[in-house]
Amino acid sequence: MSERGYEVIPGDLAEALQAFLTSPPEGIPEDMIEAFSDAVRTGRCMLPPRLFFEAVEQSSVAISITDLKANILYANPAFGRVTGYAPEDVIGSNESILSDKTTPDIVYETLWGRLRQQKPWSGVLVNRRKDGTRYLADITIAPVVDAAGKTTHYLGMHRDVTAVHRLEQEVRNQKRLIESVVDVAPVVIALLDDLGHVVLSNQAYQRLAGDLRDREPAAVLLSALKASMGEAFIKGRECGRGFVDHEIRFDPELSGEPRCFACSGTWFQERNGNADNFFESREECYLLLVAKEITEFKRQQEEIRMNALRALLAEQELVQGLREALAGAAYKMQEPVNLIAAAASMQARRGSAGDDLDSMHGVLKQALDTGRQALEILRASMPGELDEPVSSVNLNQLLRDVLAISTHRMLAAGMVVDWRPEEHLRALPGRQGRLRGMFKQLIDNAMDAMDAPGWSRRELCVATKTEDGSITVIIEDSGPGIPDALRLKVFEPFFTTKGATGGRAGMGLPMVQDVVNQHAGTIEIDAETHDGCRIIIRLPLAGGSETGRMATDQNMSL
Repeated sequence: MSERGYEVIPGDLAEALQAFLTSPPEGIPEDMIEAFSDAVRTGRCMLPPRLFFEAVEQSSVAISITDLKANILYANPAFGRVTGYAPEDVIGSNESILSDKTTPDIVYETLWGRLRQQKPWSGVLVNRRKDGTRYLADITIAPVVDAAGKTTHYLGMHRDVTAVHRLEQEVRNQKRLIESVVDVAPVVIALLDDLGHVVLSNQAYQRLAGDLRDREPAAVLLSALKASMGEAFIKGRECGRGFVDHEIRFDPELSGEPRCFACSGTWFQERNGNADNFFESREECYLLLVAKEITEFKRQQEEIRMNALRALLAEQELVQGLREALAGAAYKMQEPVNLIAAAASMQARRGSAGDDLDSMHGVLKQALDTGRQALEILRASMPGELDEPVSSVNLNQLLRDVLAISTHRMLAAGMVVDWRPEEHLRALPGRQGRLRGMFKQLIDNAMDAMDAPGWSRRELCVATKTEDGSITVIIEDSGPGIPDALRLKVFEPFFTTKGATGGRAGMGLPMVQDVVNQHAGTIEIDAETHDGCRIIIRLPLAGGSETGRMATDQNMSL
């Protein structure tokens, strides 16, 4: 029938097309779907009716039309290619000849329930080809409803998705395998996008996230890496060069224990899978971050280092004590030698006056020579100082080591330590061993003062800061303090306030003054502090006349 040159589409075919368009199978060109939609919407089409038949015949999707009992009335050539049955083999047969009988009954019950409601059904069934081989059929079945609203036929379309299912299953299996291996790995693994967001992580990462509470492990690790690596991190990202076993350390907010990790990272590019990037590919950058916790190893390593440092300091203190003892003995012997020398000089000026005076002069001269020889022997027996080279010294680390060495004594005496380091303290050119011994002496003096019997308030404060081109170190204790009259005398050789009221060890302060002088620094006892003792040491960052010259010579030799 025609109307104004248009071919009118019969109602039952229009309904069939409507069902077809409800869930169009893959492989149907979009322009054909639009033409069908227009035909269904207007009920007419300028295309000849034969075109619709040819479109179904030439479709790559298997299409069949059945009666209400699922008996096949029509099958297109693609149906034969998918099932192995030629159209003439199945016309008049029931669709059930394709069933492998392994599909659960509930699937068929759902299928027929939807069709009775005049609604299309889509799903996957296990079918069997003519040659007996199984395949997975992605099927869409739609009821064909006439103008009176009665179902007259069923339109079926299906594709063989066995290969697609197998590929999807292989991808899932590979994903599960990778996830299983990643999850059981004893290291933190995280895949991060270009913004640092976590795309994939393992169980070790989740455990670390639990330890850090509200802090994202990836953000913490990346922040520490960027701070440690500096520009090398950015350049590595730009050229795709990764890093291996880069050690970082950070202090969790809720835990006093610092944590250490050896981090490795690999950048790689992945093509964006969005539809708008199909022809113009856009790659996204990802970072595979692997972090192995080495906190326990570092703790053991630090313990070994501290034990070696304790032994070194003990040896240095022993040598220093021996030097002080010999120097003290020489100092005490020098006084009678000086008296003998004075007596011999006086007698020589008077001239000879008899045998007795000559004998006395000989005895005095012999005593003087013997005394001077003894002094030379004492001085020769005194251990010499090692010629320690100037190096770059981190005073924060050095003071932290000294405090760590004294921890057991502080805990036993009930002392409280307030450690206030400047966060980013510049390195100082100096002799590390002598500086360490100096600060050990000062902290020992402070502990000795607070450890006096009956002294209850025992607080030690150690702080570092940078000001006016120098590093200032403040060591303050809550001990008895030093009387004003002794503030300068404590720096005199062999002067000590031990045993006096407000007692304080003063034997090491001349050595402290000597080390400060070697580094062109200054040391003072704060006169404004009366509740305890506050010692202020300032060491120039550029190095003094001695350290600066030696640092320059060392750089030139390099």
